[in-house]
Amino acid sequence: MKFKHLLFFGWLFLLWFFLFPGCQKSETPTPSEDQPNFSFEISFSPEVHSQPITGRVYIILSQNKKKEPRFQVSPTGVPFFGKNIHSLEPGKGAVVDESVFGYPVESIRKLPKGTYYLQGFINLYTRFDRSDGHTVWLPKDHWEGQKWNRSPGNLYSSVRKVHIDPSKNKKIQLVCDQKIPPVEIPEDPKWVKRIKFQSEILTEFWGQPMYLGATVLLPKGYEKHPEVRYPVNYIQGHFSLRNPYGFTLEKPEKKDRRAQRRYKFSQYWLSEDCPRMIAVTLQHPCPYYDDSYAVNSENVGPYRDAIMKELIPKIEEQFRIIQKPYARILSGGSTGGWISFALQVFHPDFFGGTFSLCPDPLDFRAFQIVNIYKDSNAYYKKHDWFQVERPCCRLPDGSIRFSMEDENHYEMVIGDKSRSGGQWDIWEAAFGPVGKNGYPQRLWDKKTGKINPKVAQYMKEHYDLRYYLEKNWTQLGPKLKGKLHVYTGTMDSYYLNNGVHFMEEFLEKTKNPYYEGTIEYGKRKPHCWGPRGQELIQLIAQQVTQNAPPPEETKSWKYK
Repeated sequence: MKFKHLLFFGWLFLLWFFLFPGCQKSETPTPSEDQPNFSFEISFSPEVHSQPITGRVYIILSQNKKKEPRFQVSPTGVPFFGKNIHSLEPGKGAVVDESVFGYPVESIRKLPKGTYYLQGFINLYTRFDRSDGHTVWLPKDHWEGQKWNRSPGNLYSSVRKVHIDPSKNKKIQLVCDQKIPPVEIPEDPKWVKRIKFQSEILTEFWGQPMYLGATVLLPKGYEKHPEVRYPVNYIQGHFSLRNPYGFTLEKPEKKDRRAQRRYKFSQYWLSEDCPRMIAVTLQHPCPYYDDSYAVNSENVGPYRDAIMKELIPKIEEQFRIIQKPYARILSGGSTGGWISFALQVFHPDFFGGTFSLCPDPLDFRAFQIVNIYKDSNAYYKKHDWFQVERPCCRLPDGSIRFSMEDENHYEMVIGDKSRSGGQWDIWEAAFGPVGKNGYPQRLWDKKTGKINPKVAQYMKEHYDLRYYLEKNWTQLGPKLKGKLHVYTGTMDSYYLNNGVHFMEEFLEKTKNPYYEGTIEYGKRKPHCWGPRGQELIQLIAQQVTQNAPPPEETKSWKYK
């Protein structure tokens, strides 16, 4: 009986096969000439750049013309696609097709049909023959602060309005015939001075001329009191050519609240009530970011040495600064919050205190919202039967703006090999080990989020500040007593309050000595909450006054 049934169904199958041959075809078309060749081709004019270019090309699309598409790119911005180029000749095209990864639309094939404003862009890379034996191609900063869409020398096309239908066989060509001009250095108003020089230490490491700089804000009466030396506030943070504290003599429009705050502070700075001190913002951009994180790093190079041995000595030689630890106070927020805390920890005998706002992760168990030592994936929290996507940025009410995966994929499109100039890539470059190819080893797979435990352990041993303090408190504690002051909002936009909580747990348990510093939280406050302006100046003056050792006097720089 079984054999007869098999014979019957066999004949039935053969009958179906011959009667309905079309049903045997796969529903998925083969990627051949049947597929439309929809693509973009980006080239550059020899009039704007006469030599071959190694770097990265982008096609950027927007559905509005409020500003150029290159200025609408962000983790919550318009679609764009990026592709590396190697020795691309003038007039030759680089093709961006459906295989090129994009964000937030993964492939140009998935672009909705419609009318777009298009712009082509070319990000030029520089060859660095480093002293460690590695040769790498990276975007060199031109004193713009590692902003690829504003970096001098980079090329871009005019904006074109084009109707796009990805189902059509069409190649859209864009010619980059415009070049971003050099940065214009602002004129110095009264009381502001600027420094910029070539660093011997960094130039030797990178094999290219590398520069450090500073913008210095002098107190009122500096010229009239040549005998007075002043405390100094070394301000850490993202690269900026703006004056320290946003100092300005121009009265703003009533609608501009930020400008009004800067102007109000500037009036305080020049008032009789303001303690007299010197404020300095440091400029140390690197090929991976607008700021080096002031570390000695396998990838970034010896920036901490360059800052401590070249930049700060040059500032203190040129201006009348009290060259003693109690009078050197650090401050900064976010990136600058981490740097100011780290410099105080790594140089406890040189600085007299830090006021660190919303610092980047002080404990890598809270690498924003990832525990890089225990989690297996940065993008998803995995449970037995399901997984939850990890957020990256939130509003004070808890609303999520974008995810960990979103921001990392956004950086992937700007540049591979940690070359995006973005937040996650600089943390890999500054805190992680160098790879065999000369670029940073990945802490996690940029596409999938899978964490590399070996890289995480390297970061722990070298740059986890809570771990470093806990391991060395016997030696560091007496030198840091009363010097550590940290402020953050309980709803920090990037979950950085988590790392502060871990640091607080350790510091509150310290003995012989107890740390005697400050950890304060702003209830439901976002990034970057903490004392600023007049309040910060008063805290700095108080720190200097309380810690001035006998027979140091603190009255001369408090003149009216």
